[in-house]
Amino acid sequence: MQLKTLYIKGFRNFKEVKVNFNEHSLMIGANDVGKTNLIYALRILLDRSLSDYDYELAESDFFAYEDTNEIIIRAYFDEITEECLLARLPGKISDDGKLVLQYTAAIDNGKVEYQFYCGKSDSEDDLKEIDSPFYRKYLNLKYISSRREFWGYINKTKKELLLQAKGNRSTDIIEADDTLYSEIEQKLQEVDSKIPQLSYVKNATEQLNKELDKLSIHNREQQIVFDTASTDVDRVIQNVSVTSKYGDKKLIIGGEGRINQIYLSLWASQNQLTEISNEVSIICIEEPEAYLHPHQQREVATYLGRTLQGQVILSSHSPYIVSEFSPNSIIRLYKQNTHDTSVASNGCSEVIAEGIDDFGYRMSVIPAEAFFSDCVILVEGPSEMVFYKTLAKQIGIELDRLNISVLSVEGVSFPTYMKILNAMQIYWISRTDNDVFKVPKNNEYRYAGVERCISFYMDYCQHTDSVVKTINAEKGKLRFTDKDNIPKESKNAAEIITKVLAKYDVLLAKIGLEEDLYNSPIQKDLQDFYGKKLNQEEIIDKMKEHKAINMYEFLKKHKASLKKLKDDPLALPLVSAKEYIERHYGSY
Repeated sequence: MQLKTLYIKGFRNFKEVKVNFNEHSLMIGANDVGKTNLIYALRILLDRSLSDYDYELAESDFFAYEDTNEIIIRAYFDEITEECLLARLPGKISDDGKLVLQYTAAIDNGKVEYQFYCGKSDSEDDLKEIDSPFYRKYLNLKYISSRREFWGYINKTKKELLLQAKGNRSTDIIEADDTLYSEIEQKLQEVDSKIPQLSYVKNATEQLNKELDKLSIHNREQQIVFDTASTDVDRVIQNVSVTSKYGDKKLIIGGEGRINQIYLSLWASQNQLTEISNEVSIICIEEPEAYLHPHQQREVATYLGRTLQGQVILSSHSPYIVSEFSPNSIIRLYKQNTHDTSVASNGCSEVIAEGIDDFGYRMSVIPAEAFFSDCVILVEGPSEMVFYKTLAKQIGIELDRLNISVLSVEGVSFPTYMKILNAMQIYWISRTDNDVFKVPKNNEYRYAGVERCISFYMDYCQHTDSVVKTINAEKGKLRFTDKDNIPKESKNAAEIITKVLAKYDVLLAKIGLEEDLYNSPIQKDLQDFYGKKLNQEEIIDKMKEHKAINMYEFLKKHKASLKKLKDDPLALPLVSAKEYIERHYGSY
């Protein structure tokens, strides 16, 4: 069985969304984007820890930014083959294993009324109202909140785990345990009999009985004693504590990270034992990475996917968790405005998978940071990335505050990033070099950089007829026979196309980063750094040697000089990114 799709309408910050899930899904998004709200919508349908009171939503739970008095939460399941569901939901599951569950709430005369529905499909003929979500006994969601109370849960769960393990024993094991049980009981009785013999325990007992005798003589025959009550073996076992052990020595359990690991391990162990029972559960865990260092964050993602039975949904802010997931298993929540939360590509999407498969890359092709961004600036290589991150600070553009990432596509290609970012509905800005290359096996040269930008626009941007018309009219002029004497017609065509595409944030360097820097207001700073005796060509050649290292060394000494580039075309990718964020999320 698998939850395939969740449909939400009019609930909290969701005007209307559709969310697709895989067997293992990861939900990501900025703070307050609505990840917990989405999970809560699912919990309303499936979490049996919720009470009838929890179903009576408040008016504040309704989408507040447009007139609405209705909430719909609908879950679609398929591939249902489990006998525990087929037998207990007769007539509710289709012949091909499909099931639909629905919760609706409406405001009527200031009061919220709700109903549950169950059926083979979402058609009116199939989807029938039910008195209560009775199915949760057999089909449910097990949920771990990000606000987990570690020790309370550990103490509660350890008892449940012990009882579950006790109930799952074979006859032979029970007989062996009974023998050991008797031995423990005998030893506990010995301990219990010796404790009152300790001098200070004996003296305290006598003093207590002496004082009681002063109050009343009626109960002299009943002496008060200090008793451990430890002869009850079951009670002793139920009160065992969770500690850490090194050899024969007991240790205090370490920090919050270690406690979180114990918490998740207990939970996973309990889940494995519960799976033996007659039910099907979806597992939902918020922020499993809490208090863990990067290596353990990656490991916990792998561990949960490997250990937990059935469908698993995680939510996380960790790029290390994200890196362990295939992109087509990622559900990205984002806000196009301050009110309404959207879901990129409707959640888990084959569109994203295709973007990866075309190039044979997994998630590691794109730094996981990008999936948390609202805007990504794509540049040629590491030197450009170092430059733009430094430039941003110098001209007062706070990339992290604005949720903007600068990424190098070196060794991958721009289209790989563009395809996946589009599928994730993350806005991107590109800046590529204005290369001029010879056409192979042909006595001809071409504006390779301009042609590259044209392909970016045509393949990965939303077209307008006027732009396409301009491109088609000019692109035939981008080829020429003499590289040293480029025809004016070709230069004009390149300039026209470059200006048009710049409006769509497909940006082209005048030549390349090094050439553009030399011809910028920081030329003197470059001469001071590389040597005043060197000419333009020599300095540019020096800059291109060990590009990233040289860029880093230059910026260490001259980063303040980048303030001069605030109004230079070199700063345009950063300025455009800032303007995009402010258009969509308000001025910072």
